[in-house]
Amino acid sequence: MLRLYNSLTRRVEEFRPSRSNRVKMYVCGPTVYDYSHVGHARTYISYDFLARLLRLHGYSLFYLMNITDVDDKIIQRAAERGMDPLEHAREFERYFMEDLRELKIGSINLFARASEHIDEIIAVIEELLRKGFAYVTETGVYFDTAAFGPYGELSGREPEELSVHRIEPDPTKKRPQDFALWKRRPVDELGWDSPWGYGRPGWHIEDTAIILTYFGPQLDIHGGAIELIFPHHEAERAQAEAYSGVSPFSRFWVHTGLLTVGGEKMSKSLGNIITIREVLRRFSAEDLRYFYAMSHYRSPVEFDWERLEVASRALEGVLNVFEELRRRDVADEDSEEDRTLVEQLRSHRDSFVSSLQDDLNTPEALASLHAATRTLSRYLESRDEISRTVLVEAEGFRSLVDGVLGVFPEDLGHRARLLEGVLDLLLDVRERLRREKKYEMADAIRSGLAMLGVSVEDTSRGPRWRLRASRG
Repeated sequence: MLRLYNSLTRRVEEFRPSRSNRVKMYVCGPTVYDYSHVGHARTYISYDFLARLLRLHGYSLFYLMNITDVDDKIIQRAAERGMDPLEHAREFERYFMEDLRELKIGSINLFARASEHIDEIIAVIEELLRKGFAYVTETGVYFDTAAFGPYGELSGREPEELSVHRIEPDPTKKRPQDFALWKRRPVDELGWDSPWGYGRPGWHIEDTAIILTYFGPQLDIHGGAIELIFPHHEAERAQAEAYSGVSPFSRFWVHTGLLTVGGEKMSKSLGNIITIREVLRRFSAEDLRYFYAMSHYRSPVEFDWERLEVASRALEGVLNVFEELRRRDVADEDSEEDRTLVEQLRSHRDSFVSSLQDDLNTPEALASLHAATRTLSRYLESRDEISRTVLVEAEGFRSLVDGVLGVFPEDLGHRARLLEGVLDLLLDVRERLRREKKYEMADAIRSGLAMLGVSVEDTSRGPRWRLRASRG
């Protein structure tokens, strides 16, 4: 049974989709005016975990993400570069897609651009006007927040707070907290014709119209970073429920915690923005995914290079155990110790799954993974040959972990098998040099292997090598 925290009800609830096993999930995508940063990565990796878990449970998931390619920031950046705004947006959309591929995020079914849904946006605004939830002024069309009684419930804000946070001031509005549905603009700017004049849509209506287009009046999960809960998600909810009359718009509102750098939210003015590309030049995608799995998705995260290094080394320890397991000779017969180990691995596997089912508790799931690797490590210390039953069980656990968390490099096993003969030969040469007391040459082999990502451990049974996870 999967349980998730619902930001609307403020409690952890059993997750049940509205229709059988079909799940409709929407996550707010990027505004493509610049490179994506580690805060974006935290959010999109978390929802990739969730999407993978839902599919593991047998749900038929349709995962939709928007691309905000109509925005003042895009227009400003494009003007600075002397480019068409949509061309600028397409360029950084391509970079975003590249980042997703590098991060092993392939769970999204469809990306929907705001610029390609202008007709749908206009249709939603027309219906809101017809129903009395919006009004027209000389500067555009605005949503009448006073006409929607539940406004403020999702974010838990009081009426007097609603106008003081990220709502553009405009003297033509009825009240400060009312937000733009359509903004009139000069004809030399990016825009489209509408019944209310040339202009472009407000930010919030873009998402609402896209969701209504593909999912209808209700979806199962709406996700995004916690900083979007007001005004963006509050506005989305108000628009959708006012338009359709169906409540709730989203059966579950799921939000990821804030990411900070040096105790501050990332911003250009503070100079603390760290892009995904910068991180992937120093660490692997698996390292970053593991780093985020170490914290619960709803918890705040402090991004720190040293903590990322700790995560990388912890993951390396896990990978080494599974690679060592693959290198051992395999026996078909089981001993009592083998059967006991299999039961222990199954217990760890069950704990791993149970933790994920409990509001996607990845830190507890990782604790189960590490308990399993410690158990396997002790088993490997006492033997050169392993049971086939143990190998199958361990590989099944590994596949389960990677299926949800995506922390095992795809080529690690292949690299190990390819290099095994060469590395064993080098270790034989090193042992011969040591016996001949040519220690400097023997140490040079060990140092050279370390530089190539291969660690050598001298044991009572002879030297053993381990292939560390690649960082690209």
